[in-house]
Amino acid sequence: MPLHDALHLLTCLRPRRLANALKIWLSYHWSRLRGKPIMWGLPFSISVEPTTSCNLRCPECPSGLRQFSRPTGMLSLETYQTIVDQLANYLVYIILYFQGEPYLHPRLFDFIAFASRRRIYTAISTNAHYLHEANAKKTVESGLSRLIISIDGTTQDTYAQYRVGGNLNKVIEGAKNIVKAKKEAGSSLPHVIFQFLVVKPNQHQIQEIKDLAREVGVDQVLFKTAQVYDYTQGNPLIPTIERFSRYKRQPDGTYAIKNKLLNHCWKMWHSCVFTWDGQVVPCCFDKDATHPMGSVTDASFSDIWRSDNYHSFRKAILAGRNQIDICTNCTEGTRVWA
Repeated sequence: MPLHDALHLLTCLRPRRLANALKIWLSYHWSRLRGKPIMWGLPFSISVEPTTSCNLRCPECPSGLRQFSRPTGMLSLETYQTIVDQLANYLVYIILYFQGEPYLHPRLFDFIAFASRRRIYTAISTNAHYLHEANAKKTVESGLSRLIISIDGTTQDTYAQYRVGGNLNKVIEGAKNIVKAKKEAGSSLPHVIFQFLVVKPNQHQIQEIKDLAREVGVDQVLFKTAQVYDYTQGNPLIPTIERFSRYKRQPDGTYAIKNKLLNHCWKMWHSCVFTWDGQVVPCCFDKDATHPMGSVTDASFSDIWRSDNYHSFRKAILAGRNQIDICTNCTEGTRVWA
């Protein structure tokens, strides 16, 4: 994490938040040691889904494929405020993204500002097709801490092989609008990242995206490995550069995930995900909310977080993570910072 971004994150820390984070860290390691889950705090990082709607049709994304089995829709301001109000004293970080394109939500800037006023670090991941000048200005004014721009190619042909229906020129223009808006406002926020999802069709453009980032003036480049659903027999998206692949070719020609799926998961202690309708799910790999822990529209989050349902799920993680469907294609530490 670059220095100015890290310093901004530090400004979001408070004694109560630090104490809570320590409780989470201790309870996680004590749970691993005992082989039984215990929870002494509340999450200090959450993801909240503004919408499941998306303008693109990316091939490995439920939003893009329009293949959700769960209800789709848009987060209400009331539900969002309920989430933040219950966790504001403990939260350090909110990611306003799960599935869908956040900028399609008409109250997105209200969401950001509501958390920013409480000194919570806010982040968004976007395909950048809606970063026209007015939205760029509103983004800076909202107090957003981090803006991740998905840009998976440096030419239209390469970019569109994964970002189906996307327009690279719009993405670059949107990034330039944000950089310009920051300069005009005299603001260092948001910290702007080009995120490059490395797949076989674009792996030859790794150096080119670094050059483009410097040209546009974004703050950082992040390389991310791609999750694919059908990988055992190989997949045209799996890169041949092993460093950027989640999967490894086996002697028999099949592919297996590199992750050893050890029986622990830090995410189950320090974070969770809220779908647009208030459901709490364990992590971002539960895209279809097949493991709902409860809903903040029906119960307090604290009760959900410490419920028998959540306890049983954490217990299952510690007992045999490879037996949980959403874990079998999970790889932690899959980003490469540049």
